[in-house]
Amino acid sequence: MDLPTPDAPLKIGTRGSPLALAQANETRDRLARAFTLPSEAFTIVVIKTTGDRVLDRPLKEIGGKGLFTKEIEEAMLAGDIDIAVHSMKDMPVEQPAGLLLDTYLPREDPRDAFVTLDGQAFADLPEGRIVGTSSLRRRAQLLHRRPDLQVVEFRGNVQTRLRKLEDGVAHATFLAIAGLNRLRVDAEVPHAPVADDDMLPAIAQGAIGVERRADDDRAGAMLSEIHDRETGQRLAAERALLARLDGSCETPIAGLATLDGDHLTLRGEILRTDGSEALADTITGAVADGPDLGRRLADSLLGRAGPDFFDWRAQA
Repeated sequence: MDLPTPDAPLKIGTRGSPLALAQANETRDRLARAFTLPSEAFTIVVIKTTGDRVLDRPLKEIGGKGLFTKEIEEAMLAGDIDIAVHSMKDMPVEQPAGLLLDTYLPREDPRDAFVTLDGQAFADLPEGRIVGTSSLRRRAQLLHRRPDLQVVEFRGNVQTRLRKLEDGVAHATFLAIAGLNRLRVDAEVPHAPVADDDMLPAIAQGAIGVERRADDDRAGAMLSEIHDRETGQRLAAERALLARLDGSCETPIAGLATLDGDHLTLRGEILRTDGSEALADTITGAVADGPDLGRRLADSLLGRAGPDFFDWRAQA
């Protein structure tokens, strides 16, 4: 296998946010260690996506999960980049023809962080306070558990959201603990972890996926050396659940798989977009049956939901 060199580097595509760049750098560093290569044997290519350009509208109004991947995948199919690094919670369950997503880095803490300027816990937030979030899942979960709170649209990186809190746009917001850890700002951002029993995280939250062209054997061989098997097993179950539920950015869905030896436990939750109703269930089985467990759990939840359960327009 011809390995990349500083004169012919492997091109890694990514979004340009600080978190996306941290994830791309982690991928580069893992590949460099696995093959004893200098960092100059890799080039990080920043690609701006629709989700990055349109910041003044809710995600549900401008499209689904492909908002953060479409332009990057087009660059890979065109040969402008060799691999792409993604936050897995942003990834559609179907890849474009010719692309393959089969490499995952070790998963970070999947829980949400409740962020206030004074580090207040979610359960201690006074009645009627304003919480900012752009996530339909977080919004629905929040309103289901605390209908007394007000929710406003809140987008931007960590620094932008903290500035909005300082400006009084909201009293609190949510961030993924994984992002705080990867940015190494967990000690600087006042936050309290939200137990997954209180707020089940997004499907694949905390996981990084690396996508490649299906016919690129060199990239496939290199990425196989940094693939984390347990993360792959957990995401296989979670993403099967998501696929069966036809999950998108317009759909409040949460799910988390955990492993115990050869057994996998998958919890799932679906919510009406206004938070008025939530349905949850759990299934356990063999790790090897993870995708089937995800589909069975989805069927159980769908069997209890009405035909308009996910229709945010009907509930507006």
